[in-house]
Amino acid sequence: MSLITTSDSFAIFGSRGMAGSAISRALDRVGYNRQFKPSRQELDLLDPLAVQQWFAELQPTVVVLAAAKVGGIHANNTYPADFLLENLKIQTNVIETAWRSGVKRLLFLGSSCIYPKFAKQPIKEESLLTGPLEPTNEWYATAKIAGIKLCEALRKQHGFDAISLMPTNLYGPGDNYHPENSHVLPAMIRRFHEAIESNLTTVTCWGTGFPFREFLHADDLGEAAVYALQHWQPEMNSMAFLNVGTGCELSIRELAQEVAKVTNFKGKIIWDTSKPDGTPKKLLDVGRMHELGWKPSISLEKGLVLAYQDFRNALRERKLRQ
Repeated sequence: MSLITTSDSFAIFGSRGMAGSAISRALDRVGYNRQFKPSRQELDLLDPLAVQQWFAELQPTVVVLAAAKVGGIHANNTYPADFLLENLKIQTNVIETAWRSGVKRLLFLGSSCIYPKFAKQPIKEESLLTGPLEPTNEWYATAKIAGIKLCEALRKQHGFDAISLMPTNLYGPGDNYHPENSHVLPAMIRRFHEAIESNLTTVTCWGTGFPFREFLHADDLGEAAVYALQHWQPEMNSMAFLNVGTGCELSIRELAQEVAKVTNFKGKIIWDTSKPDGTPKKLLDVGRMHELGWKPSISLEKGLVLAYQDFRNALRERKLRQ
């Protein structure tokens, strides 16, 4: 039996972002159409009084917290205080207010970067807080861990139905293609596309290319989030959060070759080893989501084609996030 119904009203924070918009689309597909999707201009999540007033006026029954300050290695290294402060404020304001407002179910989106840098692979949920974090994103990771633990504490002490999902590296519609502050896959799509447009014969990518990564299409995350909202009860397995991913990985060098193929770049790929690599390997154990009954459906090969189409459409329509 589903834990949510079509009579529920959904507040989706971060609905303009890649994850939030994907969850909104997934909710629409199964008839959950009563959605509140405030933009940053309409509601400042850093302002606790504004958040409290918004909840009092609209009274959503289900909350999805996908809003966050996000970025790649360069952004995390450059703005550590911003990443920690802004994410802590967003999470505390929304989660606490949702609890005090009587929301019946809340879904918090974390990130796979919460796990120790050298966690045993594939990474199980139990690996949380068993070792030091990757230094290049520890500020963002620390904030996300605090969000998970806040949800867990409110469930334990007050019975608040707050659940959390930890997605692996996301890509797809609505991604951020900033030339410096984006994540590795959208950064590559933009770099290879611009090389073709400029008739360049080389593309430079950061690091050695040897780390391994797992990638999940945003629409698969959307489906996973709706499935978890409908079916997951932490009492089933005593876990406060679940990993969401594909269970498959490839090296950054292999990823670069795949992006080159999709964009039709025929030149040479150069690796700037002066730039950081980040965590050497980060593959999630997604066994618990599989046991719950959910699996991804979009392969990386298909997803890259869709992502490149989305990039070109957004560029043509001047709607590129960056």
